[in-house]
Parts: sequence; C-alpha cells; structure tokens
Amino acid sequence: MQNGVVGFVGLGRMGTVMAANLAAAGRRVVAYVRHPERLAELKTLGVTSTGSIADLFDCEFLVSMLPNDDAVREVFFGANPGAADGLAAGMSPGAIHVSMSTISTSAALQFAAAHARRGQGYVAAPVFGNPHAARNRELYIIAAGAAADIERCRPLFDALGQQTFLVGEEPSAANLIKLAGNVMTATALEVLGEVIALVRKCGLNPETFINILTSTMFGGRVHRIYGGTIASQAFAASGFVLPLALKDVTLALAEAQRAVVPMPSVSVAHDRLLTGIARGYAELDWTALGLIAAEDAGLQSNIGAVGDAAALSKASS
Repeated sequence: MQNGVVGFVGLGRMGTVMAANLAAAGRRVVAYVRHPERLAELKTLGVTSTGSIADLFDCEFLVSMLPNDDAVREVFFGANPGAADGLAAGMSPGAIHVSMSTISTSAALQFAAAHARRGQGYVAAPVFGNPHAARNRELYIIAAGAAADIERCRPLFDALGQQTFLVGEEPSAANLIKLAGNVMTATALEVLGEVIALVRKCGLNPETFINILTSTMFGGRVHRIYGGTIASQAFAASGFVLPLALKDVTLALAEAQRAVVPMPSVSVAHDRLLTGIARGYAELDWTALGLIAAEDAGLQSNIGAVGDAAALSKASS
C-alpha cells in the first residue's frame, strides 16, 4: 500500500514536534493519543488525532517515538503475550513501522521478525538531537532496514532531519549505534561535571574555562552546548531527563555484557545517573550530572529549577 498517510504514536516532547513537521511538509498525519485534552493542541499543529488505534490501520507509515521496549511492544503487539490486539495486527501488508524510539537491539530483532511474518516492513530510525533540534529539522537520523523500505521512508526523514545515515539492512544496527552515542554523551557529561566542579572550587570562572576548552581542543556539540549549561548551572526540568538517560545506559551495558566488552566508564555514568534520581532530580535534564558532581565537591547550587524538579519528583513517587 502507498497512500502516503503517516500514523504517529508517541506524542511526547520530541514526537509532537516531529509529527507537526511531517504535517507541515504536506503529509496527512494521524496521531494516536490517550488524553483527550491533546486533541485541540494537535489540531492547531495540522495533525489529526484519535483515541482509537484502529484509525491508524490504513496508514502507509506507522511512526513510533515511545520511551522504551515495553511501550513499543504494547502498542504494536498487544499487552498480553500471544494476543493479537496491537497495532501490527491491523496494519495492512506492505505498511512500514518506522521505529524512531531508542530501544534495545533484542527488541528490534523481535519487532522486525513479527512484522515480517505479517508482510509488513520495519525500519529502525532512532535520532540524535533534542526537541529544539527537532523543531528546526536538525535531527540526525540513523536508519537501518530493507533497502526498498528505506527508500520509501526517505521523504519522511528529509522532512524531519538534516542528515540520514544508512547503516545496513539489519534494523538492530541502528539501535546499537544510537545507544553507543548516548553513552558517549553520558560519560562526557560526567567528566564535564567533574572538571567544572574542580575549576569552580579553585575559584576560576567556569564559563571562561568552557569557552577556552571549546575554542581549542574540545569543540564538539556535546562540550559546547552541555558544557555551557553545566558551567552556568542552568539545569532545567525538561529535555532528556535522568530516567531516560539511565534507561539507555542500562541497555548499552547489557549489550556490552552480551559482547563481553568491559565498559568501566559507562558503569560510572550509570551509577551517577542513579544517584541523581535518588536525590530527587528525576525531572532534570541529564546535564544534572554536573549538579551531582558539584554537590559531591561541597559546592552549592543557586538554581531554582533544581528545587522545583526535586519537588516534582517526590510528589510523583
């Protein structure tokens, strides 16, 4: 089937912006939402929304931007093992599930096989970038799947990002690359937090320090963008929050264990993320690794968002 209609599942911070961009590019987008209060908001973005999963059955593309393996599995294959009540059961043969979620390689293998049995396509296309990048169509898309399916998805990728990297026909390869990239960011943030705590405690200006580093040896996006956030203590209750970062680092460590690859620095980042959540910072962006390092160094934070985030976390527990 090739009607060009895009079904979208997972209307969080990233998913909402991505669905709106697809609609702005001329696609008919039908989004599945569980909360009726979202209907009016999505309509203003040009997105048709529905509370019935069956309204997505006739879509050519089904995009998922969900938080984890279990969420994707429940929506597409049903909450109960062996049940046929998920989205995949109603998708037409020839339709393509475009999984843009950050999930495990084992889940990707299972999902690809399950769709193949139904004559449906499966493309893994996780992204590098935050909601701001998504809004500006500056995402980097890592895509893997059957060549013909990738080619059909290209117009969608072009509407969402600035560059698409093709990494083969095995969908799980894209998920491994995404996990590897996220753990590199997590370990970089941990080191940034530690060295910024050092210069602060020694009386140096951390913003001057970051400016020097990013103008010389460390000019990458992670150091420039996140380093500035940590140096200015602009920790926010938004973005890629600590539980999501912890989920990805945990998945990456599981991959490393299966491959018998020691990753000691990633294990440190895992425990530091866990520490942040235990301290009540679950609503903060993962730059809060810098906050944890500062606290351990005996430094105080004057950022109001920290207290707000802690209150939110405790209220929800």
